[in-house]
Amino acid sequence: MHKRLFIPGPTEVDPQVLMAQARPMIGHRMAEYTALYTRVIDKLRKYFKTEQNITVITSSGTLWMDITARNLVKKKALAVVNGAFSKRMFTTIRECGKEVDILDLEWGTASKPDLVLKALGEGDYDVVALAQNETSTGVRSPAEEIGKAIKKEYPEVMYVVDAVSSAGGDLLEPDKMQTDIMFTSSQKAFALPPGLSIGIVSDAAIEKSREIPGKGHYTSLPVIFDYYAKKKQNPATPNISLMYALDYQLDRMLKETPEGRYERHLAMANIVREWARKHFEMFPEPGYESMTVSTIKNTLGKSVADLNKELAKRGIAISNGYGDLKEKTFRIAHMGEWTPGEIKEVLWHIEDIWGL
Repeated sequence: MHKRLFIPGPTEVDPQVLMAQARPMIGHRMAEYTALYTRVIDKLRKYFKTEQNITVITSSGTLWMDITARNLVKKKALAVVNGAFSKRMFTTIRECGKEVDILDLEWGTASKPDLVLKALGEGDYDVVALAQNETSTGVRSPAEEIGKAIKKEYPEVMYVVDAVSSAGGDLLEPDKMQTDIMFTSSQKAFALPPGLSIGIVSDAAIEKSREIPGKGHYTSLPVIFDYYAKKKQNPATPNISLMYALDYQLDRMLKETPEGRYERHLAMANIVREWARKHFEMFPEPGYESMTVSTIKNTLGKSVADLNKELAKRGIAISNGYGDLKEKTFRIAHMGEWTPGEIKEVLWHIEDIWGL
């Protein structure tokens, strides 16, 4: 039995999107691919309402953590950590051999402008990196307010936002957020198979990267964007089949509109939040709950692993807590193609299994 995925990625993929991958193969140096990739970039630009540079790379979103370290950190980075995936950014920058300090926040809390500005004032930093949507805790940080505050006080500091689990569901506009890099992945709110990452990059980030050695090839922003400027293609071989699926899915996303997708995701989030507060407690601090995944405190002490075994018999999968939060929390993702009615169905099954 196929289990419908209400987990924070990979998410369920519409059969028509899957079928879009079945088109005949073309060469990635042919005019046909140039046309395909140009369409994809143009649609992404329209969806995110941005004038910045855009690329689609065959990789997971994690690659952009390496890109951040190798391309932008010349002096020292400040990594805002409030969960497992923002911590991954910190460790990646450090493991790339760059200097990085951690602004360590309690899990469940959001990063905020005053906290970031205070930390910036205490060190000589040239990069700030944070997760707008921390999947492990279900926390949504006010990335636009933080970006505006950073650029007002420290305009030369590069601002990097991990939007892997929110872009395409939450309403994010890089130009308003004043990001230098905002990145996401195909398998979350975009509701595509895993394998593509999307990076939206400022001119300033590309120019700064030219001054920094040791960028490698696959992770070099100048290599990526200089090649696109000349050829309108990727410098390395892309996953062409997935690019067809992204092209098709972007048409559907633009038809729904960014605002429409946001409203649908908000409606689903509100249903889960109301249900969680009735039976349990939400894990994030109030007012900073994610639009795409709800992390719920397991206040009744029931077995989440056993719940998922029973849900699997009914063709449904949710997520246990992440890392140290396993069994202490559970997570219900409401991202991608799901509707409020389908979310209510999942909650009914949980109530039925646990006798709520």
